[in-house]
Amino acid sequence: MLLAENISLAIRALISNKMRAFLTMLGIIIGIAAVIAILTVGNSLNRSVSETMQSMGANDVFVAVAQRSDDDEEEKNTSNLWDGVRYGSFARASEMTDDDYITGDMIKAMYEQYSGDIYAINISHSVGSATLQNGKEESEISLMGVSVGYFVTNSVDIVEGAMFSDVDFSEERKSILISEDTAEDLFGDNLKDAIGKDLECDVSGKTVVATVCGVYKQNQGSGNSRMMMTSMFGGSTAYMPLRAAMNIDHSEDKYSYFQVSAKADSDPKALADKIRDFYKPYYRNNSDYRVSVITYESLLEMFYTLLGTITTAISIIAGIALLVGGIGVMNIMLVSVTERTREIGTRKALGAKNSSIRAQFIVEAMIICLIGGALGVVVGIGLGVFASNLLGYPARPSIPGIIIALLFSMSIGLFFGYFPANKAAKMNPIDALRYE
Repeated sequence: MLLAENISLAIRALISNKMRAFLTMLGIIIGIAAVIAILTVGNSLNRSVSETMQSMGANDVFVAVAQRSDDDEEEKNTSNLWDGVRYGSFARASEMTDDDYITGDMIKAMYEQYSGDIYAINISHSVGSATLQNGKEESEISLMGVSVGYFVTNSVDIVEGAMFSDVDFSEERKSILISEDTAEDLFGDNLKDAIGKDLECDVSGKTVVATVCGVYKQNQGSGNSRMMMTSMFGGSTAYMPLRAAMNIDHSEDKYSYFQVSAKADSDPKALADKIRDFYKPYYRNNSDYRVSVITYESLLEMFYTLLGTITTAISIIAGIALLVGGIGVMNIMLVSVTERTREIGTRKALGAKNSSIRAQFIVEAMIICLIGGALGVVVGIGLGVFASNLLGYPARPSIPGIIIALLFSMSIGLFFGYFPANKAAKMNPIDALRYE
């Protein structure tokens, strides 16, 4: 029998038992919908994070002091082994001391050595929560000291006044850059009134006078440093030249983290390797800490790997519903074969081959799974779009995932439909005709 006739017979059989067919498809619909929804959310999250990181600075390199682990390359040699035990491993949880931090002199030496590759260096220092006062008006802020390079790796849009000048940095002036919200709290709607005004800044029980040099647009400068400050201390972030901010809480010229922006014609990966090699001699004898250097690209790879693993694990769990659905298909096809025993006997008596009978029921099982898969794709895309919008990401359904899901649903029909179809094909026509 031709394929078109088998498809026609299958559709007529489904129409004659609509409710039973729908209930049979339900397991397939749920399984496919769950997988497609997960893939849609994962794809949307992947794209959004990638675009966000690209906009934040694809050429950026992160440099941070990190605890050593037994997997570190520097620790794979036997120079620090004693009786088969790595003596440095006992101090894994130790707190950082002054000798563990990266100093300003180290950063300066690094820049001088690789100035041809480095566009800017972003160093920030969190002073903490503070209160700005203009007479009786007050506003809670998070005070952050930043280097010139901060404004290269973080977008800050000035709406009134100006950015810090070179003199502000060189003379360590207590100039301050505040947000629109802070300016409105202290000066009302006229933001120009804030420029050049001296404000009392109460931080950690100490009061200093800071001069407003500019007002930036709220929700700008949303780099990782700013988001961390806001989540830790609340309020809008206010910026101050790095050394001026460090003088407030008497911080030393030592850092656990900074960011390097590579020049446009430089390779961030190559620069990261150079920086890593540069700091190795400084930390060679440090058994507890080392300098970790990563790029945005490596961060993305780590994120993709983690998200891919999670998505795969959840998809496998959701795929169990497909197996349940497949078992349901097999069950209903066995019932269908039993109900149509006399029809099978009649066709075999008229000369139908076993292969034709087998193909008829396999096609019917595949049609059930294909329709169920198509409905599952529609439901899954709808759920994925809803979840993505709920998380604040633009929905991006996975086209390869949809195609694979449909092919997989058909393969479920083929696999679970074969046994009932084979049972029908092997029926004895005489016994089948006698069946009541």
